[in-house]
Amino acid sequence: MTKTPLNLEKPVGCEAGWHRIETHYPYVNAPWFRIRQDHIRLPNGHERDYAYMEAHGAVWIVPVTPDGQVVLIRQYRYPVDDWCWELPAGGLHDHTGSLEELARQELGQEIGATCEKIVYIDWFYGPTSSVNEVCHVMLAWGVHLNGATAHEETEMIEVHPMPMDEALALARGGAMKDGHSALVLLLCEPYLKEISHGR
Repeated sequence: MTKTPLNLEKPVGCEAGWHRIETHYPYVNAPWFRIRQDHIRLPNGHERDYAYMEAHGAVWIVPVTPDGQVVLIRQYRYPVDDWCWELPAGGLHDHTGSLEELARQELGQEIGATCEKIVYIDWFYGPTSSVNEVCHVMLAWGVHLNGATAHEETEMIEVHPMPMDEALALARGGAMKDGHSALVLLLCEPYLKEISHGR
């Protein structure tokens, strides 16, 4: 699977008594996302509008260097007006290849890195009340930083390799305020421990 299905129908919702009457899109920010507004009938018979963001999904990558460091980024985020600890990530809105190809592309663009091996770990949903995004989790081993980044115009990114325990402490202790990145790191923790013990 490379993209989130943007289906009109909601078969699980129908089974639960939610019925879609009509759909329209009041705002489209192509190619990244669009706002979908459904007019629905709830199980109690009441009708109302329900709006949310349709997104194409994204991939988050945990990069691990040969000496066992995790490469984090610190990025300025305009919506929250703050510098945030994060992992390299990229959206599927303009990507037609595999998830691994996207992960390798984002490693190159965001942290100037190549890697020896990428493993798919898991997936999860973004904020389920407001967006239908599927978030994919990848672990990249043998990451080599060469410094040749290709940041987008709005990307202000610092690259920070650090020991695994320090990176995990940022996620576990709450210093990593980007929820996606924190969850991705914690999902990869068992694999990071295996890498650490195998060295």
